[in-house]
Amino acid sequence: MSRHPRRVRVSHRLARFGLAALLAAPLAQAADGCTLPLGRGWPPATENHGSAVEQLLAAKAEPRLSLTLLPTRGTESGLLLIPGAAADADWTLRHAVPNERVQSWNRSRGGGALELRIDQDVDNEEAPIPAALAQRLVAGWKRALEQAVPADKAAEFRDSEQLLFVVDGLRVSGARPGCGVGETLMEQASLLTEAANESASKRERRWRALGESLDELERQLQAAPAP
Repeated sequence: MSRHPRRVRVSHRLARFGLAALLAAPLAQAADGCTLPLGRGWPPATENHGSAVEQLLAAKAEPRLSLTLLPTRGTESGLLLIPGAAADADWTLRHAVPNERVQSWNRSRGGGALELRIDQDVDNEEAPIPAALAQRLVAGWKRALEQAVPADKAAEFRDSEQLLFVVDGLRVSGARPGCGVGETLMEQASLLTEAANESASKRERRWRALGESLDELERQLQAAPAP
């Protein structure tokens, strides 16, 4: 069935900024302490959908860091940090959005079923990011997630949008964190999204801001009590 061209363009333009809009939304601060709404591994009933989206957005690349948004409606999106060919070469920062929602309900006369549309194009915005900064991000995010999310706390099912973090093999999933080191990670993800979608002349400001934010993350991690 054909789709209206204008409707497709509008829908995709909105989806393109889905992750950016989520990251920029007001944060809910915890009144007593900070417990991140995240857990280790895959949330129940999420792995098939999440794996399909991650593989589509990565294509054949092997990111060291990825943050994927699975909304309840609309198109999925993600951020990826992909190492360069040489040890000191720039990495690739990618902000990726499929042309259509990956998980879709396929209606038929017999009823219908969920399908995963992985044979489709992806809109990628890419930018080079200095290797040293990318490596700091990977190390900082992994340490933050390991420290803030206990190893025995499994990811929980949520009937709402999900964030999937994968950092150097560590998988953490759940709702958007709104306090502590989780808030700092979201601020950094917002800076990365902006950097991937803007001109090179403006990007240096993002790199400086990310470096300062990583310094703040380090201070938070040193001061934070054990979970």
